[in-house]
Amino acid sequence: MPLTTDDELEYSPIVANSLMNRERRLPSYDRELGIDVINVLRATQARPARWLDLCCGTANALTEAAALLGQDAEIVGVDLVDFFACPPSPLHLRLIAASAATWRPDAPFDLITCVHGLHYIGDKLALLAKAADWLTEDGLFVANFDTHSIRLPDGAPAGRRLTTALRSQGMTYDGRTRRISCRGRRRLDFPYRYLGADDQAGPNYTGQPAVNAHYTPA
Repeated sequence: MPLTTDDELEYSPIVANSLMNRERRLPSYDRELGIDVINVLRATQARPARWLDLCCGTANALTEAAALLGQDAEIVGVDLVDFFACPPSPLHLRLIAASAATWRPDAPFDLITCVHGLHYIGDKLALLAKAADWLTEDGLFVANFDTHSIRLPDGAPAGRRLTTALRSQGMTYDGRTRRISCRGRRRLDFPYRYLGADDQAGPNYTGQPAVNAHYTPA
């Protein structure tokens, strides 16, 4: 099957359509991620605590968190589409229209999240590795992640070999909730080489059209 490069993928109607941006608020974040975002940030010893949300959509949840935490937190949201719903310059909140695949932070974060955003990323394993590397030494990364979207050259799911590789490098993956996480900065080196993306994969477990990422074992 013809695969799409990550540059081409950003113009895909599956990925670049602003209607795909979720308008989730904090309770939805807590439910999807299995954490209490505010409590995680308040429990961080560093002040201000730093939170990065990748594929943040309209950033409603980030705006709510900024109002609750004030100067005790610095919050950064990154999304491909500039479709933010918050006021122009909320205090301690920075919203960036950029590709999560190419954007780079200027400092580590105590919390990094990605709520259903990985479904629309091409090289998903590369973004997982970057997020883990952007953490503080005791920071937390947590995201929704569907291992079924990682495919081999013949189109078959990567399967148990992938989950074994994830866990061997300190990642925690829950196949029931389709949630991936890790605690503390780490350098990940997955035994896969990225081939390209398939934006015609159809709906995933959420019922929404998603993107499969194809790799060859290294």
